[in-house]
Amino acid sequence: QWGDDVFNHLNGMFGVGIWDEAKRRLIVARDSAGMKLVYYRLNQGTLTFCSEIRGIRANDLAAPELDPLALSLFLRFRYTPSPDTIYKGVRKLAPGQMLVVEAGQCVEKTWYNYTPVPFTHKSDKEAEDQLLELYRAAVKRHLISDVPVGILLSGGLDSGLLLGLMAENGKDWPAYTVGYGSSFKDDELDEAAESARILGARHVKVQLSQQQFERFLPTIVERLEEPVSSASIVPMYFVCQRARQDVKVVIIGQGPDELFGGYKRHIGVNYGSAWRKLPTGTRRMIASLIRLLPDNETVRRGMESLGKSERLERYQDVFSLMPDLTVASLFRKDFAHQLGPNRVVPYWASLKPQMEHLDELGGFQHLELRSSLPDELLMYGDKMTMAHGVEGRMPYLDREVVEFAERLKSSQKIRFGQSKWVHRQVCRKFLPKTLLKRKKKAFAVNVVDEWFKSSTPSHLADMLRDPQSTIYKVLQPGAVEVLLDQHRTGARDNHKILFSLAVVEQLFRGAGAR
Repeated sequence: QWGDDVFNHLNGMFGVGIWDEAKRRLIVARDSAGMKLVYYRLNQGTLTFCSEIRGIRANDLAAPELDPLALSLFLRFRYTPSPDTIYKGVRKLAPGQMLVVEAGQCVEKTWYNYTPVPFTHKSDKEAEDQLLELYRAAVKRHLISDVPVGILLSGGLDSGLLLGLMAENGKDWPAYTVGYGSSFKDDELDEAAESARILGARHVKVQLSQQQFERFLPTIVERLEEPVSSASIVPMYFVCQRARQDVKVVIIGQGPDELFGGYKRHIGVNYGSAWRKLPTGTRRMIASLIRLLPDNETVRRGMESLGKSERLERYQDVFSLMPDLTVASLFRKDFAHQLGPNRVVPYWASLKPQMEHLDELGGFQHLELRSSLPDELLMYGDKMTMAHGVEGRMPYLDREVVEFAERLKSSQKIRFGQSKWVHRQVCRKFLPKTLLKRKKKAFAVNVVDEWFKSSTPSHLADMLRDPQSTIYKVLQPGAVEVLLDQHRTGARDNHKILFSLAVVEQLFRGAGAR
């Protein structure tokens, strides 16, 4: 008999529908980490659910209708938070949630209600040793396969550690890296090749050009089905395409940044309480000085976000690419009224009870693990791997690892301004000092930034300058042109919002959205 708690006994990734014949009940669920997707639509008493939106659309001949509120959320966060999608009437289950269909009723419930309680006595050595054993067990489980296995290898710590752990279970693993050439700061081909050599892997390079990027972007966005504006969607597509020639399973190093505070925003959140304790006058004086500095936008907005008194409002502002009013100003007046007032995303507000025992950084990370990680990074990772028939496996996101990390103190994650402290301690057991000292690279960011600024013809920029583009049914062409000019002249770094707009336009053109 399938009870509501059946999924608490499962680990790993799944999107599943189970029919309980005895109880005449249907349960549809998404795994706790959100590695797989479940979309659904309830229309005139008929429930349609599928792992892809195209399956929902196949049951409804009408063109999908754009949801302006969901679009505004996407432009703020670069993804659409569960349970919304960019289309009206089409929803996706949030991680750890399920639909229960019984006696003519369809109810959405949360089956995974993990509420982390920090360890009271966990020394640094104990944390390091236990984390290593959790990693080892997770990697060993994920290497079980009756088909060839490889790894997506960057030049950084996380995939390097995975490769080191894989080397304890075999040698000569194929390792795949995508790059753009030495002229770009983001290129990691040489660094990844060195890591592969040191750790005994067989390195395979994938080179990507601007022409390939722009030519295949429509195909890639079509596979995504929802807009995600991470520039990494394109290299992910191509590296999976190449890996599929040799393997059917790839190990992916997603997770440590969210679990242990690997992004710049985590540093700000961790030390944000010190900023809020400063007298108001002192904060105003510092903010005035910051405005005099060049390229101060990120720092200025960070100070404003971290200065807010309400926890979830702070978190939401930290996630936002642009203020709510700036996003709203892009919309035509006849759509602006549908956006409503600025408010915390309802699903995020529902997570607040699970944060009750967590400090500032821990609460922010809990929100990441339940929203931005699954609905952005894992979403496009799953769709880009499956586009080529490759299964992506993420050992760092096994439930035992995630729940352990959430219980660690913030000082074991960020220490003296250094991110991922305990994770780095584990890395030291496997990786040479030269690799440990490598600076984190924002994969593909500098490439897209340069292409929007380039004086050479760019399809992405030209598409946004075309007044006949589909997005201008809801957005103002003049407002978008201002963003383009600001970025081209260097007055403001708008590459993230511009790429977001380009992705939405490609999606609209391919889907025929109204």
